[in-house]
Amino acid sequence: DLDYFRTVLGSKTMVPGLECALKGMHPGDIRQVIVPYGPLSYPPEDKEHDLVGPKPTTFSGMRALNFVLENPRVDRTLLLNVKVIRVDKSDGKGGFVRGN
Repeated sequence: DLDYFRTVLGSKTMVPGLECALKGMHPGDIRQVIVPYGPLSYPPEDKEHDLVGPKPTTFSGMRALNFVLENPRVDRTLLLNVKVIRVDKSDGKGGFVRGN
């Protein structure tokens, strides 16, 4: 499924492991990101994934993610496929200038 997630690097609104992977990527770049369970993954206190994303867009996606993160008997490593669509630059006034 194609789901889009917009974020600002350094805002701490996404899984830290994913933020590390996005640094240095350009529009059109594709990466498969492996995020180990722990400090680079979703924080355990954020059960609804409101603090950091990406947040699953469906009920079944949320259930699947929570099952993996809350079950110590399964491998809790995350595998994310990422494609950068666009990189916007700051306009210096709190807004953004649309990139290519």
